Amino acid sequence: MDHTEIVEKGWVEFANVLVDKGQTPMRIDKYLLMKMENVSRNRIKNAIQAGAILVNAKKIKPSYPVRPLDDIRVYLEPSEEDRANLIPEEMELDIRYEDEAIMIIHKPSGMVVHPGIGNWRGTLVNGLAHYFQNKDLPILNGNPSNRPGLVHRIDKDTSGLLVIAKTPEAMTHLGKQFFEHTIDRKYLAIIWGQPDEDEGTIIGYIGRDIHNRKKQKLYTEEHEGKYAVTHYKIVKPLYYVSLVECQLETGRTHQIRVSMESIGHPLFNDAKYGGDRIRKGTVYTKYKQFVENCFKIQQRQALHAKSLAFVHPVTAERMEFEADLPEDMQLVMDKWTAYVDNRKEHTIN
Repeated sequence: MDHTEIVEKGWVEFANVLVDKGQTPMRIDKYLLMKMENVSRNRIKNAIQAGAILVNAKKIKPSYPVRPLDDIRVYLEPSEEDRANLIPEEMELDIRYEDEAIMIIHKPSGMVVHPGIGNWRGTLVNGLAHYFQNKDLPILNGNPSNRPGLVHRIDKDTSGLLVIAKTPEAMTHLGKQFFEHTIDRKYLAIIWGQPDEDEGTIIGYIGRDIHNRKKQKLYTEEHEGKYAVTHYKIVKPLYYVSLVECQLETGRTHQIRVSMESIGHPLFNDAKYGGDRIRKGTVYTKYKQFVENCFKIQQRQALHAKSLAFVHPVTAERMEFEADLPEDMQLVMDKWTAYVDNRKEHTIN
């Protein structure tokens, strides 16, 4: 296994050890037991047998004798204590609004919302734990203890707005609004191609893809997944791609990504759902290079949680929040607009 495979299996990088120049030969399990505090020999042995401890980027056996200047990378399975404990981490949070009951935060792409397999540190919740050091945030009924304040979430590589509940009363009130689908959530997405209709509704049942358990799929039968409704309308058509606004009635895993892929218009540069290759246009070298340049600018699926509207849990006031298209998506839209305009000029001439 390489680094990516190890992390995907839920192991966490624990230590990177460079063996001293004068180190005499010693079994690696004994050496690591000496070097790492509060880690049992059994835990080290399990990691070696699972291929999660690498020496000079290669798997080794428990009997491997460490040598001077060996580069050892240690990955361990999170212990129950690791999973239960939420580690506060100082980080810059983009707070758009805050009062005694709620907080509206803008999450950048690339940040995981809450701790989980392969992501026990560096998440938004770790940052919230530091920000609210002297305050215990509430936990939504049915949620694990490492998700304080969360009423909903968005994918790691999706940017946009989240509402955080700061009191038990706010959590209950907001949770009810989400359950009853009275919270308005709108997203902006760049999709491949242009749907036949300017606006439409995608209805189905979202469940695990039986051919690829890491993906979701939109099914037509109720027993195959959870009911999902996604409304969309075209904001800016550019033939090759379109900027669309999506409004959710339900909140299923990867709902917009799965729904748009199901009608043949996957999100631009969405590797999981086939948007990271040319889905509309020619295969000429210049066009291919243009698309690849766009992928480099926006190195993630083109999805942004644009707006949230809900009833404030204390004042009962209807509140609305919006976040502009992030820089990477805006730059890609600008490039596509210029590309299409340039083609029109050549056609007219």
